[in-house]
Amino acid sequence: MSDGERDRVYLITGGCGFLGQHLLQVLLEKEDNLSEVRLLDKHVDPGLTQLSTDRKKVTVVQGDVTDYATVLQASRGADVIIHSASLVDVWHRVPEAVIRSVNIKGTENVINACVENSIQYLVYTSSMEVVGPNVKGDPFLRGNEDTPYHIHHTMPYPKSKALAERMVLEANGTKVSRGEALCTCSLRPTGIYGEKHQLMKDFYQDAVNRGFHLTGIPKSTEHGRVYAGNVAWMHLLAARGLMEQPQTVAGEAYFCYDESPYKSYQDFNMLFLAGFGFRELRLPALVLWCLAYTNDLLRWLLKPVYNYTPLLNHYTYTVASTSFTVRTDKALRHFQYRPLYDWEQCRARTQSWVNTFPLDFNKVA
Repeated sequence: MSDGERDRVYLITGGCGFLGQHLLQVLLEKEDNLSEVRLLDKHVDPGLTQLSTDRKKVTVVQGDVTDYATVLQASRGADVIIHSASLVDVWHRVPEAVIRSVNIKGTENVINACVENSIQYLVYTSSMEVVGPNVKGDPFLRGNEDTPYHIHHTMPYPKSKALAERMVLEANGTKVSRGEALCTCSLRPTGIYGEKHQLMKDFYQDAVNRGFHLTGIPKSTEHGRVYAGNVAWMHLLAARGLMEQPQTVAGEAYFCYDESPYKSYQDFNMLFLAGFGFRELRLPALVLWCLAYTNDLLRWLLKPVYNYTPLLNHYTYTVASTSFTVRTDKALRHFQYRPLYDWEQCRARTQSWVNTFPLDFNKVA
C-alpha cells in the first residue's frame, strides 16, 4: 500500500470539546482511510476511547497546546492536524495574556510541530469573528470570502483568532523536515450550534435567572448559523482537499455554511428553547445599549473584588445587533462540500439534546 493510500492518523487539538467531539464522530463515520484519531485536550473525556473500533482507534491525550513538548509528542506520526483548540471569551472572563497564549502561542506550536514531525496537512478552525461583525456596527449581508469589509477588532478573542489564522495561512508552503511543503487552510464558522453547545446552555440559564424571559434585539437583525456536524464535515473535506488538490485548497480561507435559517441570535435560540415556556422580552435598542454600558461600568468598578461578567456587554451587544450573514459556494467549488445534514436534521438533533435540559427550574444550577 502506498503512502497516499495507507490509513491515516488524525490529530484534533481541542478534541474533547464541543466541536472536537463532532469532528471525532464525523471522522469515525465518514473517513474510510483512517487508523487513529488522537484527541489532544487540556480537559479530557477518557470515555471517548470507547468509540474505538477494530479498525479505528481513538486515543485521548491530556495536554495543553501552549506546551510545545506536549504538542510535538502528541503529533508524532500524525498525517493531518485539525487545530480546533481555542479559548473563546468575549465577556472579559479570561485575562488577555491567557487568550493570546492559547490562541496564538498554541497555533505557533502546532505549526512548528508540523514542520518538525513532517506533517504535511493542517486545517485550522478559525471564526467568522476574524472578519466581523465589527464594533462599528457595519452589516455584512450575504457576503463571501472576497466581500470588502472594514475589519476592526477590539476584544482579545477576535484579535487573537485573526492573528492565528494569518500565521496558519502564511505557513502554507513551508518546508517540513523531510522536505515536502506544508499545506494549510482555514475554516471560518459563523455561529456554531448543536449538541453540547455550552452557549446554548448559557442562554437557557440566563432566561431561567431572568424569570423565564429572553431579552433580545430587534427582529430585523440576522445572523448566519451553522450546525456543528456540518462544520466537522467541512473540516474532513478540506483535509481531503489539501491532500488531493493542494494547488486549489492550500493557503485559502473558507466560511462554513449550511441551510440553517438567518435569524437574530434570540430568534434562533427560541427555535429550540420555546418549549420551556420562555417569554421574549423585546427592549428598545437604546435601553439595551445603556444596559450593556452599565454592565461594562459595573465590571470595571467591581473588578478589584468580584469578576462580574454578564452575557451582555458593549461588544456582545454590538455583535448581536449587527447583521452578519454569508452566502458563498467557495467550499463547494474547491472541495465539493455540501452539508452532511439538512436543516430539519440539524434542528431535530439539536432539539433532542436541548430537551434533556432540566424541567424543574428550581433545580437548575
